[in-house]
Amino acid sequence: MLNEADVVIVGTGAAGLFCALNIPKHIKITIITKNQAEDSNSFLAQGGISVLKNNNDYESYFEDTMKAGQYKNNSKSVEVLIRSSRSIIEDLVKLGVDFERNGEDFSYTREGAHSVNRILHHKDITGKEITGKLLQEARKRENITIVPYTTMIDILENNNVCTGVVVKTKDGAIYNISSSAVVWATGGIGGLFEHSTNMKHITGDSVAIAIKHKIDLLDMNYIQFHPTTLYSKKKDRSFLISEAVRGEGAILLNEKGQRFVDELQPRDVVSEAIYKQLKKYNTEYVYLSLRHMPKDKIEERFPNIYEKCLEEGFDLSTDLLPVTPAQHYFMGGVKINIDCETSMKNLYAVGETSCNGVHGANRLASNSLLESLVFSKRAAHIIGITLKNIKPENKISPYKGNLYKDMDRLQEEYHHLVLNETRKGSVNNAELCMHES
Repeated sequence: MLNEADVVIVGTGAAGLFCALNIPKHIKITIITKNQAEDSNSFLAQGGISVLKNNNDYESYFEDTMKAGQYKNNSKSVEVLIRSSRSIIEDLVKLGVDFERNGEDFSYTREGAHSVNRILHHKDITGKEITGKLLQEARKRENITIVPYTTMIDILENNNVCTGVVVKTKDGAIYNISSSAVVWATGGIGGLFEHSTNMKHITGDSVAIAIKHKIDLLDMNYIQFHPTTLYSKKKDRSFLISEAVRGEGAILLNEKGQRFVDELQPRDVVSEAIYKQLKKYNTEYVYLSLRHMPKDKIEERFPNIYEKCLEEGFDLSTDLLPVTPAQHYFMGGVKINIDCETSMKNLYAVGETSCNGVHGANRLASNSLLESLVFSKRAAHIIGITLKNIKPENKISPYKGNLYKDMDRLQEEYHHLVLNETRKGSVNNAELCMHES
């Protein structure tokens, strides 16, 4: 058991890994994760990562992001996101990330609410390509230790200063890890919903602990639904049919085979249009058609999606695909500034766990991976500069006692804390929430 580190990072998605890789190499980092390191929502991202194509694209990209977010975005955060995007792509390429190319230049695609093609991708498994390369590099670093099957159940604090985390291992052992800084990168809240594209163990742990310790939150009622997930009665996570499929011309049809919406509008608009069709015809799904695209092009552009649909009995080149909205992304979270600092000293939050207002009320497609990388790198920079001045208030010995003995009850309490907080405002597409799990 590791009882001490310079920095503890909770989560092995793109945000947590990229933060670790950008912290100076002499700093000792422990990364913990609930399951195996590959089990993060970042690995599931299909469509791509947005990027500023050139200086002439700035105003358009800024407007697209603000419009999708219903102009409730923090404009400074949006500026930082866009201005930093090219350097982030350069970092990824140096780490071996293989984006599709058109000759010497990148191959840009388009998704909903983007006015131009500005999205980079690797087939239809961009998240796996990026996060896999980050994980591969993290495993090479001598200063980074990844501890799987270890769950954060609380933080250590002294006078509003974070001094480490309390964790539970797979075999039930509970102990403390003291540290000079803690970074939350625990993802969203999708595991709390019956229908979600998220992995089931992604349950907003950091948000629950933030509520418990009175750490500031922001925009907790901003929950995004993805319009097109493969309809299924199975209780597993919903399989996402990427925004990029509609970006390549797929259309949505109702029960009568009629097209009913501009498929490239923002996700909340498309989801609401689908919901109206479900109510109108008393059905549980609408249809997605990619019949206009030749089979060989579908297999080349969307190999993972094509194979998954075949497994479920649907051929994308000939069949209408039943789709329905599902909870997808959490725009709210633990309140941070543009350097990912929370209201508790020495505690940082990055990725979907955090909220600096960059997405507003509705995230623009393919801004999630970019946001995770841009701001986690900023957090790493601040941690690197200030760590020498950060001292734990006291060294706390490994946990002993029965405070966390009833883990089922604690987990249930945390789930209720998060869900109750999201209900305090009007949730985007609230009627689509279906039921919490």
